Amino acid sequence: MLNTRRDFIKAGFVVGTTFSLGSLSGLFAEEPTKNTKTEISKSGEKPILVALRDGSRTAMLDKGLATLGGIGAFVKPGQTVLIKPNIGWAVPPENGANTDPELVAHLTKLCLAAGAKSVSVFDNTCDQWQKAYEISGIEKAAKDAGAHVVNGKDETLYREVSIPNGVKLKSAKVHSLVLDSDVFFNVPVLKNHSGALVTSAMKNLMGVIWDRGFYHKTDLHQTIADFLTFKKPTLNIVDAYHPMVRNGPRGKSPEDCIEMKAMLISTDPVLVDAASVKMLGYEVEKVAHVKLGADLKIGSSDLEHADVRRLKLA
Repeated sequence: MLNTRRDFIKAGFVVGTTFSLGSLSGLFAEEPTKNTKTEISKSGEKPILVALRDGSRTAMLDKGLATLGGIGAFVKPGQTVLIKPNIGWAVPPENGANTDPELVAHLTKLCLAAGAKSVSVFDNTCDQWQKAYEISGIEKAAKDAGAHVVNGKDETLYREVSIPNGVKLKSAKVHSLVLDSDVFFNVPVLKNHSGALVTSAMKNLMGVIWDRGFYHKTDLHQTIADFLTFKKPTLNIVDAYHPMVRNGPRGKSPEDCIEMKAMLISTDPVLVDAASVKMLGYEVEKVAHVKLGADLKIGSSDLEHADVRRLKLA
């Protein structure tokens, strides 16, 4: 793994002036944070982005949720919960291609502790699904934490829906867990992507529709944005602890990652992706699906006018 920005530069994979969290125009706190707001935004107020750094994944998740009112602000007793991580690839956690299994497990435990009736986890994987579930470590971690791990490659679990506000994606087969769960947590890993430049919250939702190929054959960026006119997650939690910065989306080895020890959380998938894009050194205008998401009023890409809650844990 590339542990520092200097390592990244030496490797010859410079992207803008990034990979120093302190240089990201105030996105992250410079000093450890003691007191923070503890409420979610109300209608008409600025969208909230929680930008955390320098903690374990579990500690950052706990702290980030606390600033938004705690897990109870999102999960009520008796509700069914869906956690949608990235489990696309049959590679180990250190390669950075999938969401970290410890993060999925911890979120599962928090939901069950809050009284959730059930927690389900799935992805429509790119690699063979049993291998991806196993080698990623997510299947075991989620099951051990009490989640139901569901096959994302069973077409009978998908239902055709209309997407009337989509520009090019007018209908799709969507997994029933997305349609039927009370609470929907979108938990992507941040990484480089050869086609979309960056994959984070918005693109992770390709894994809830049956025909992934339609996106690529039609208009990748537009269809990514189109789906969110139909369904937005309850909360987006971006695992940016050691983002893959080259050879994405699958990567080749842990050397494709750089350690950032960061996490981004927001109810706004466009806002959290705008911050994700910035972390990987791009301008929002260069990552078309994020710009399109803002154009379609799915969310805001304007970080300057967002309520950014910057938390440094150490």
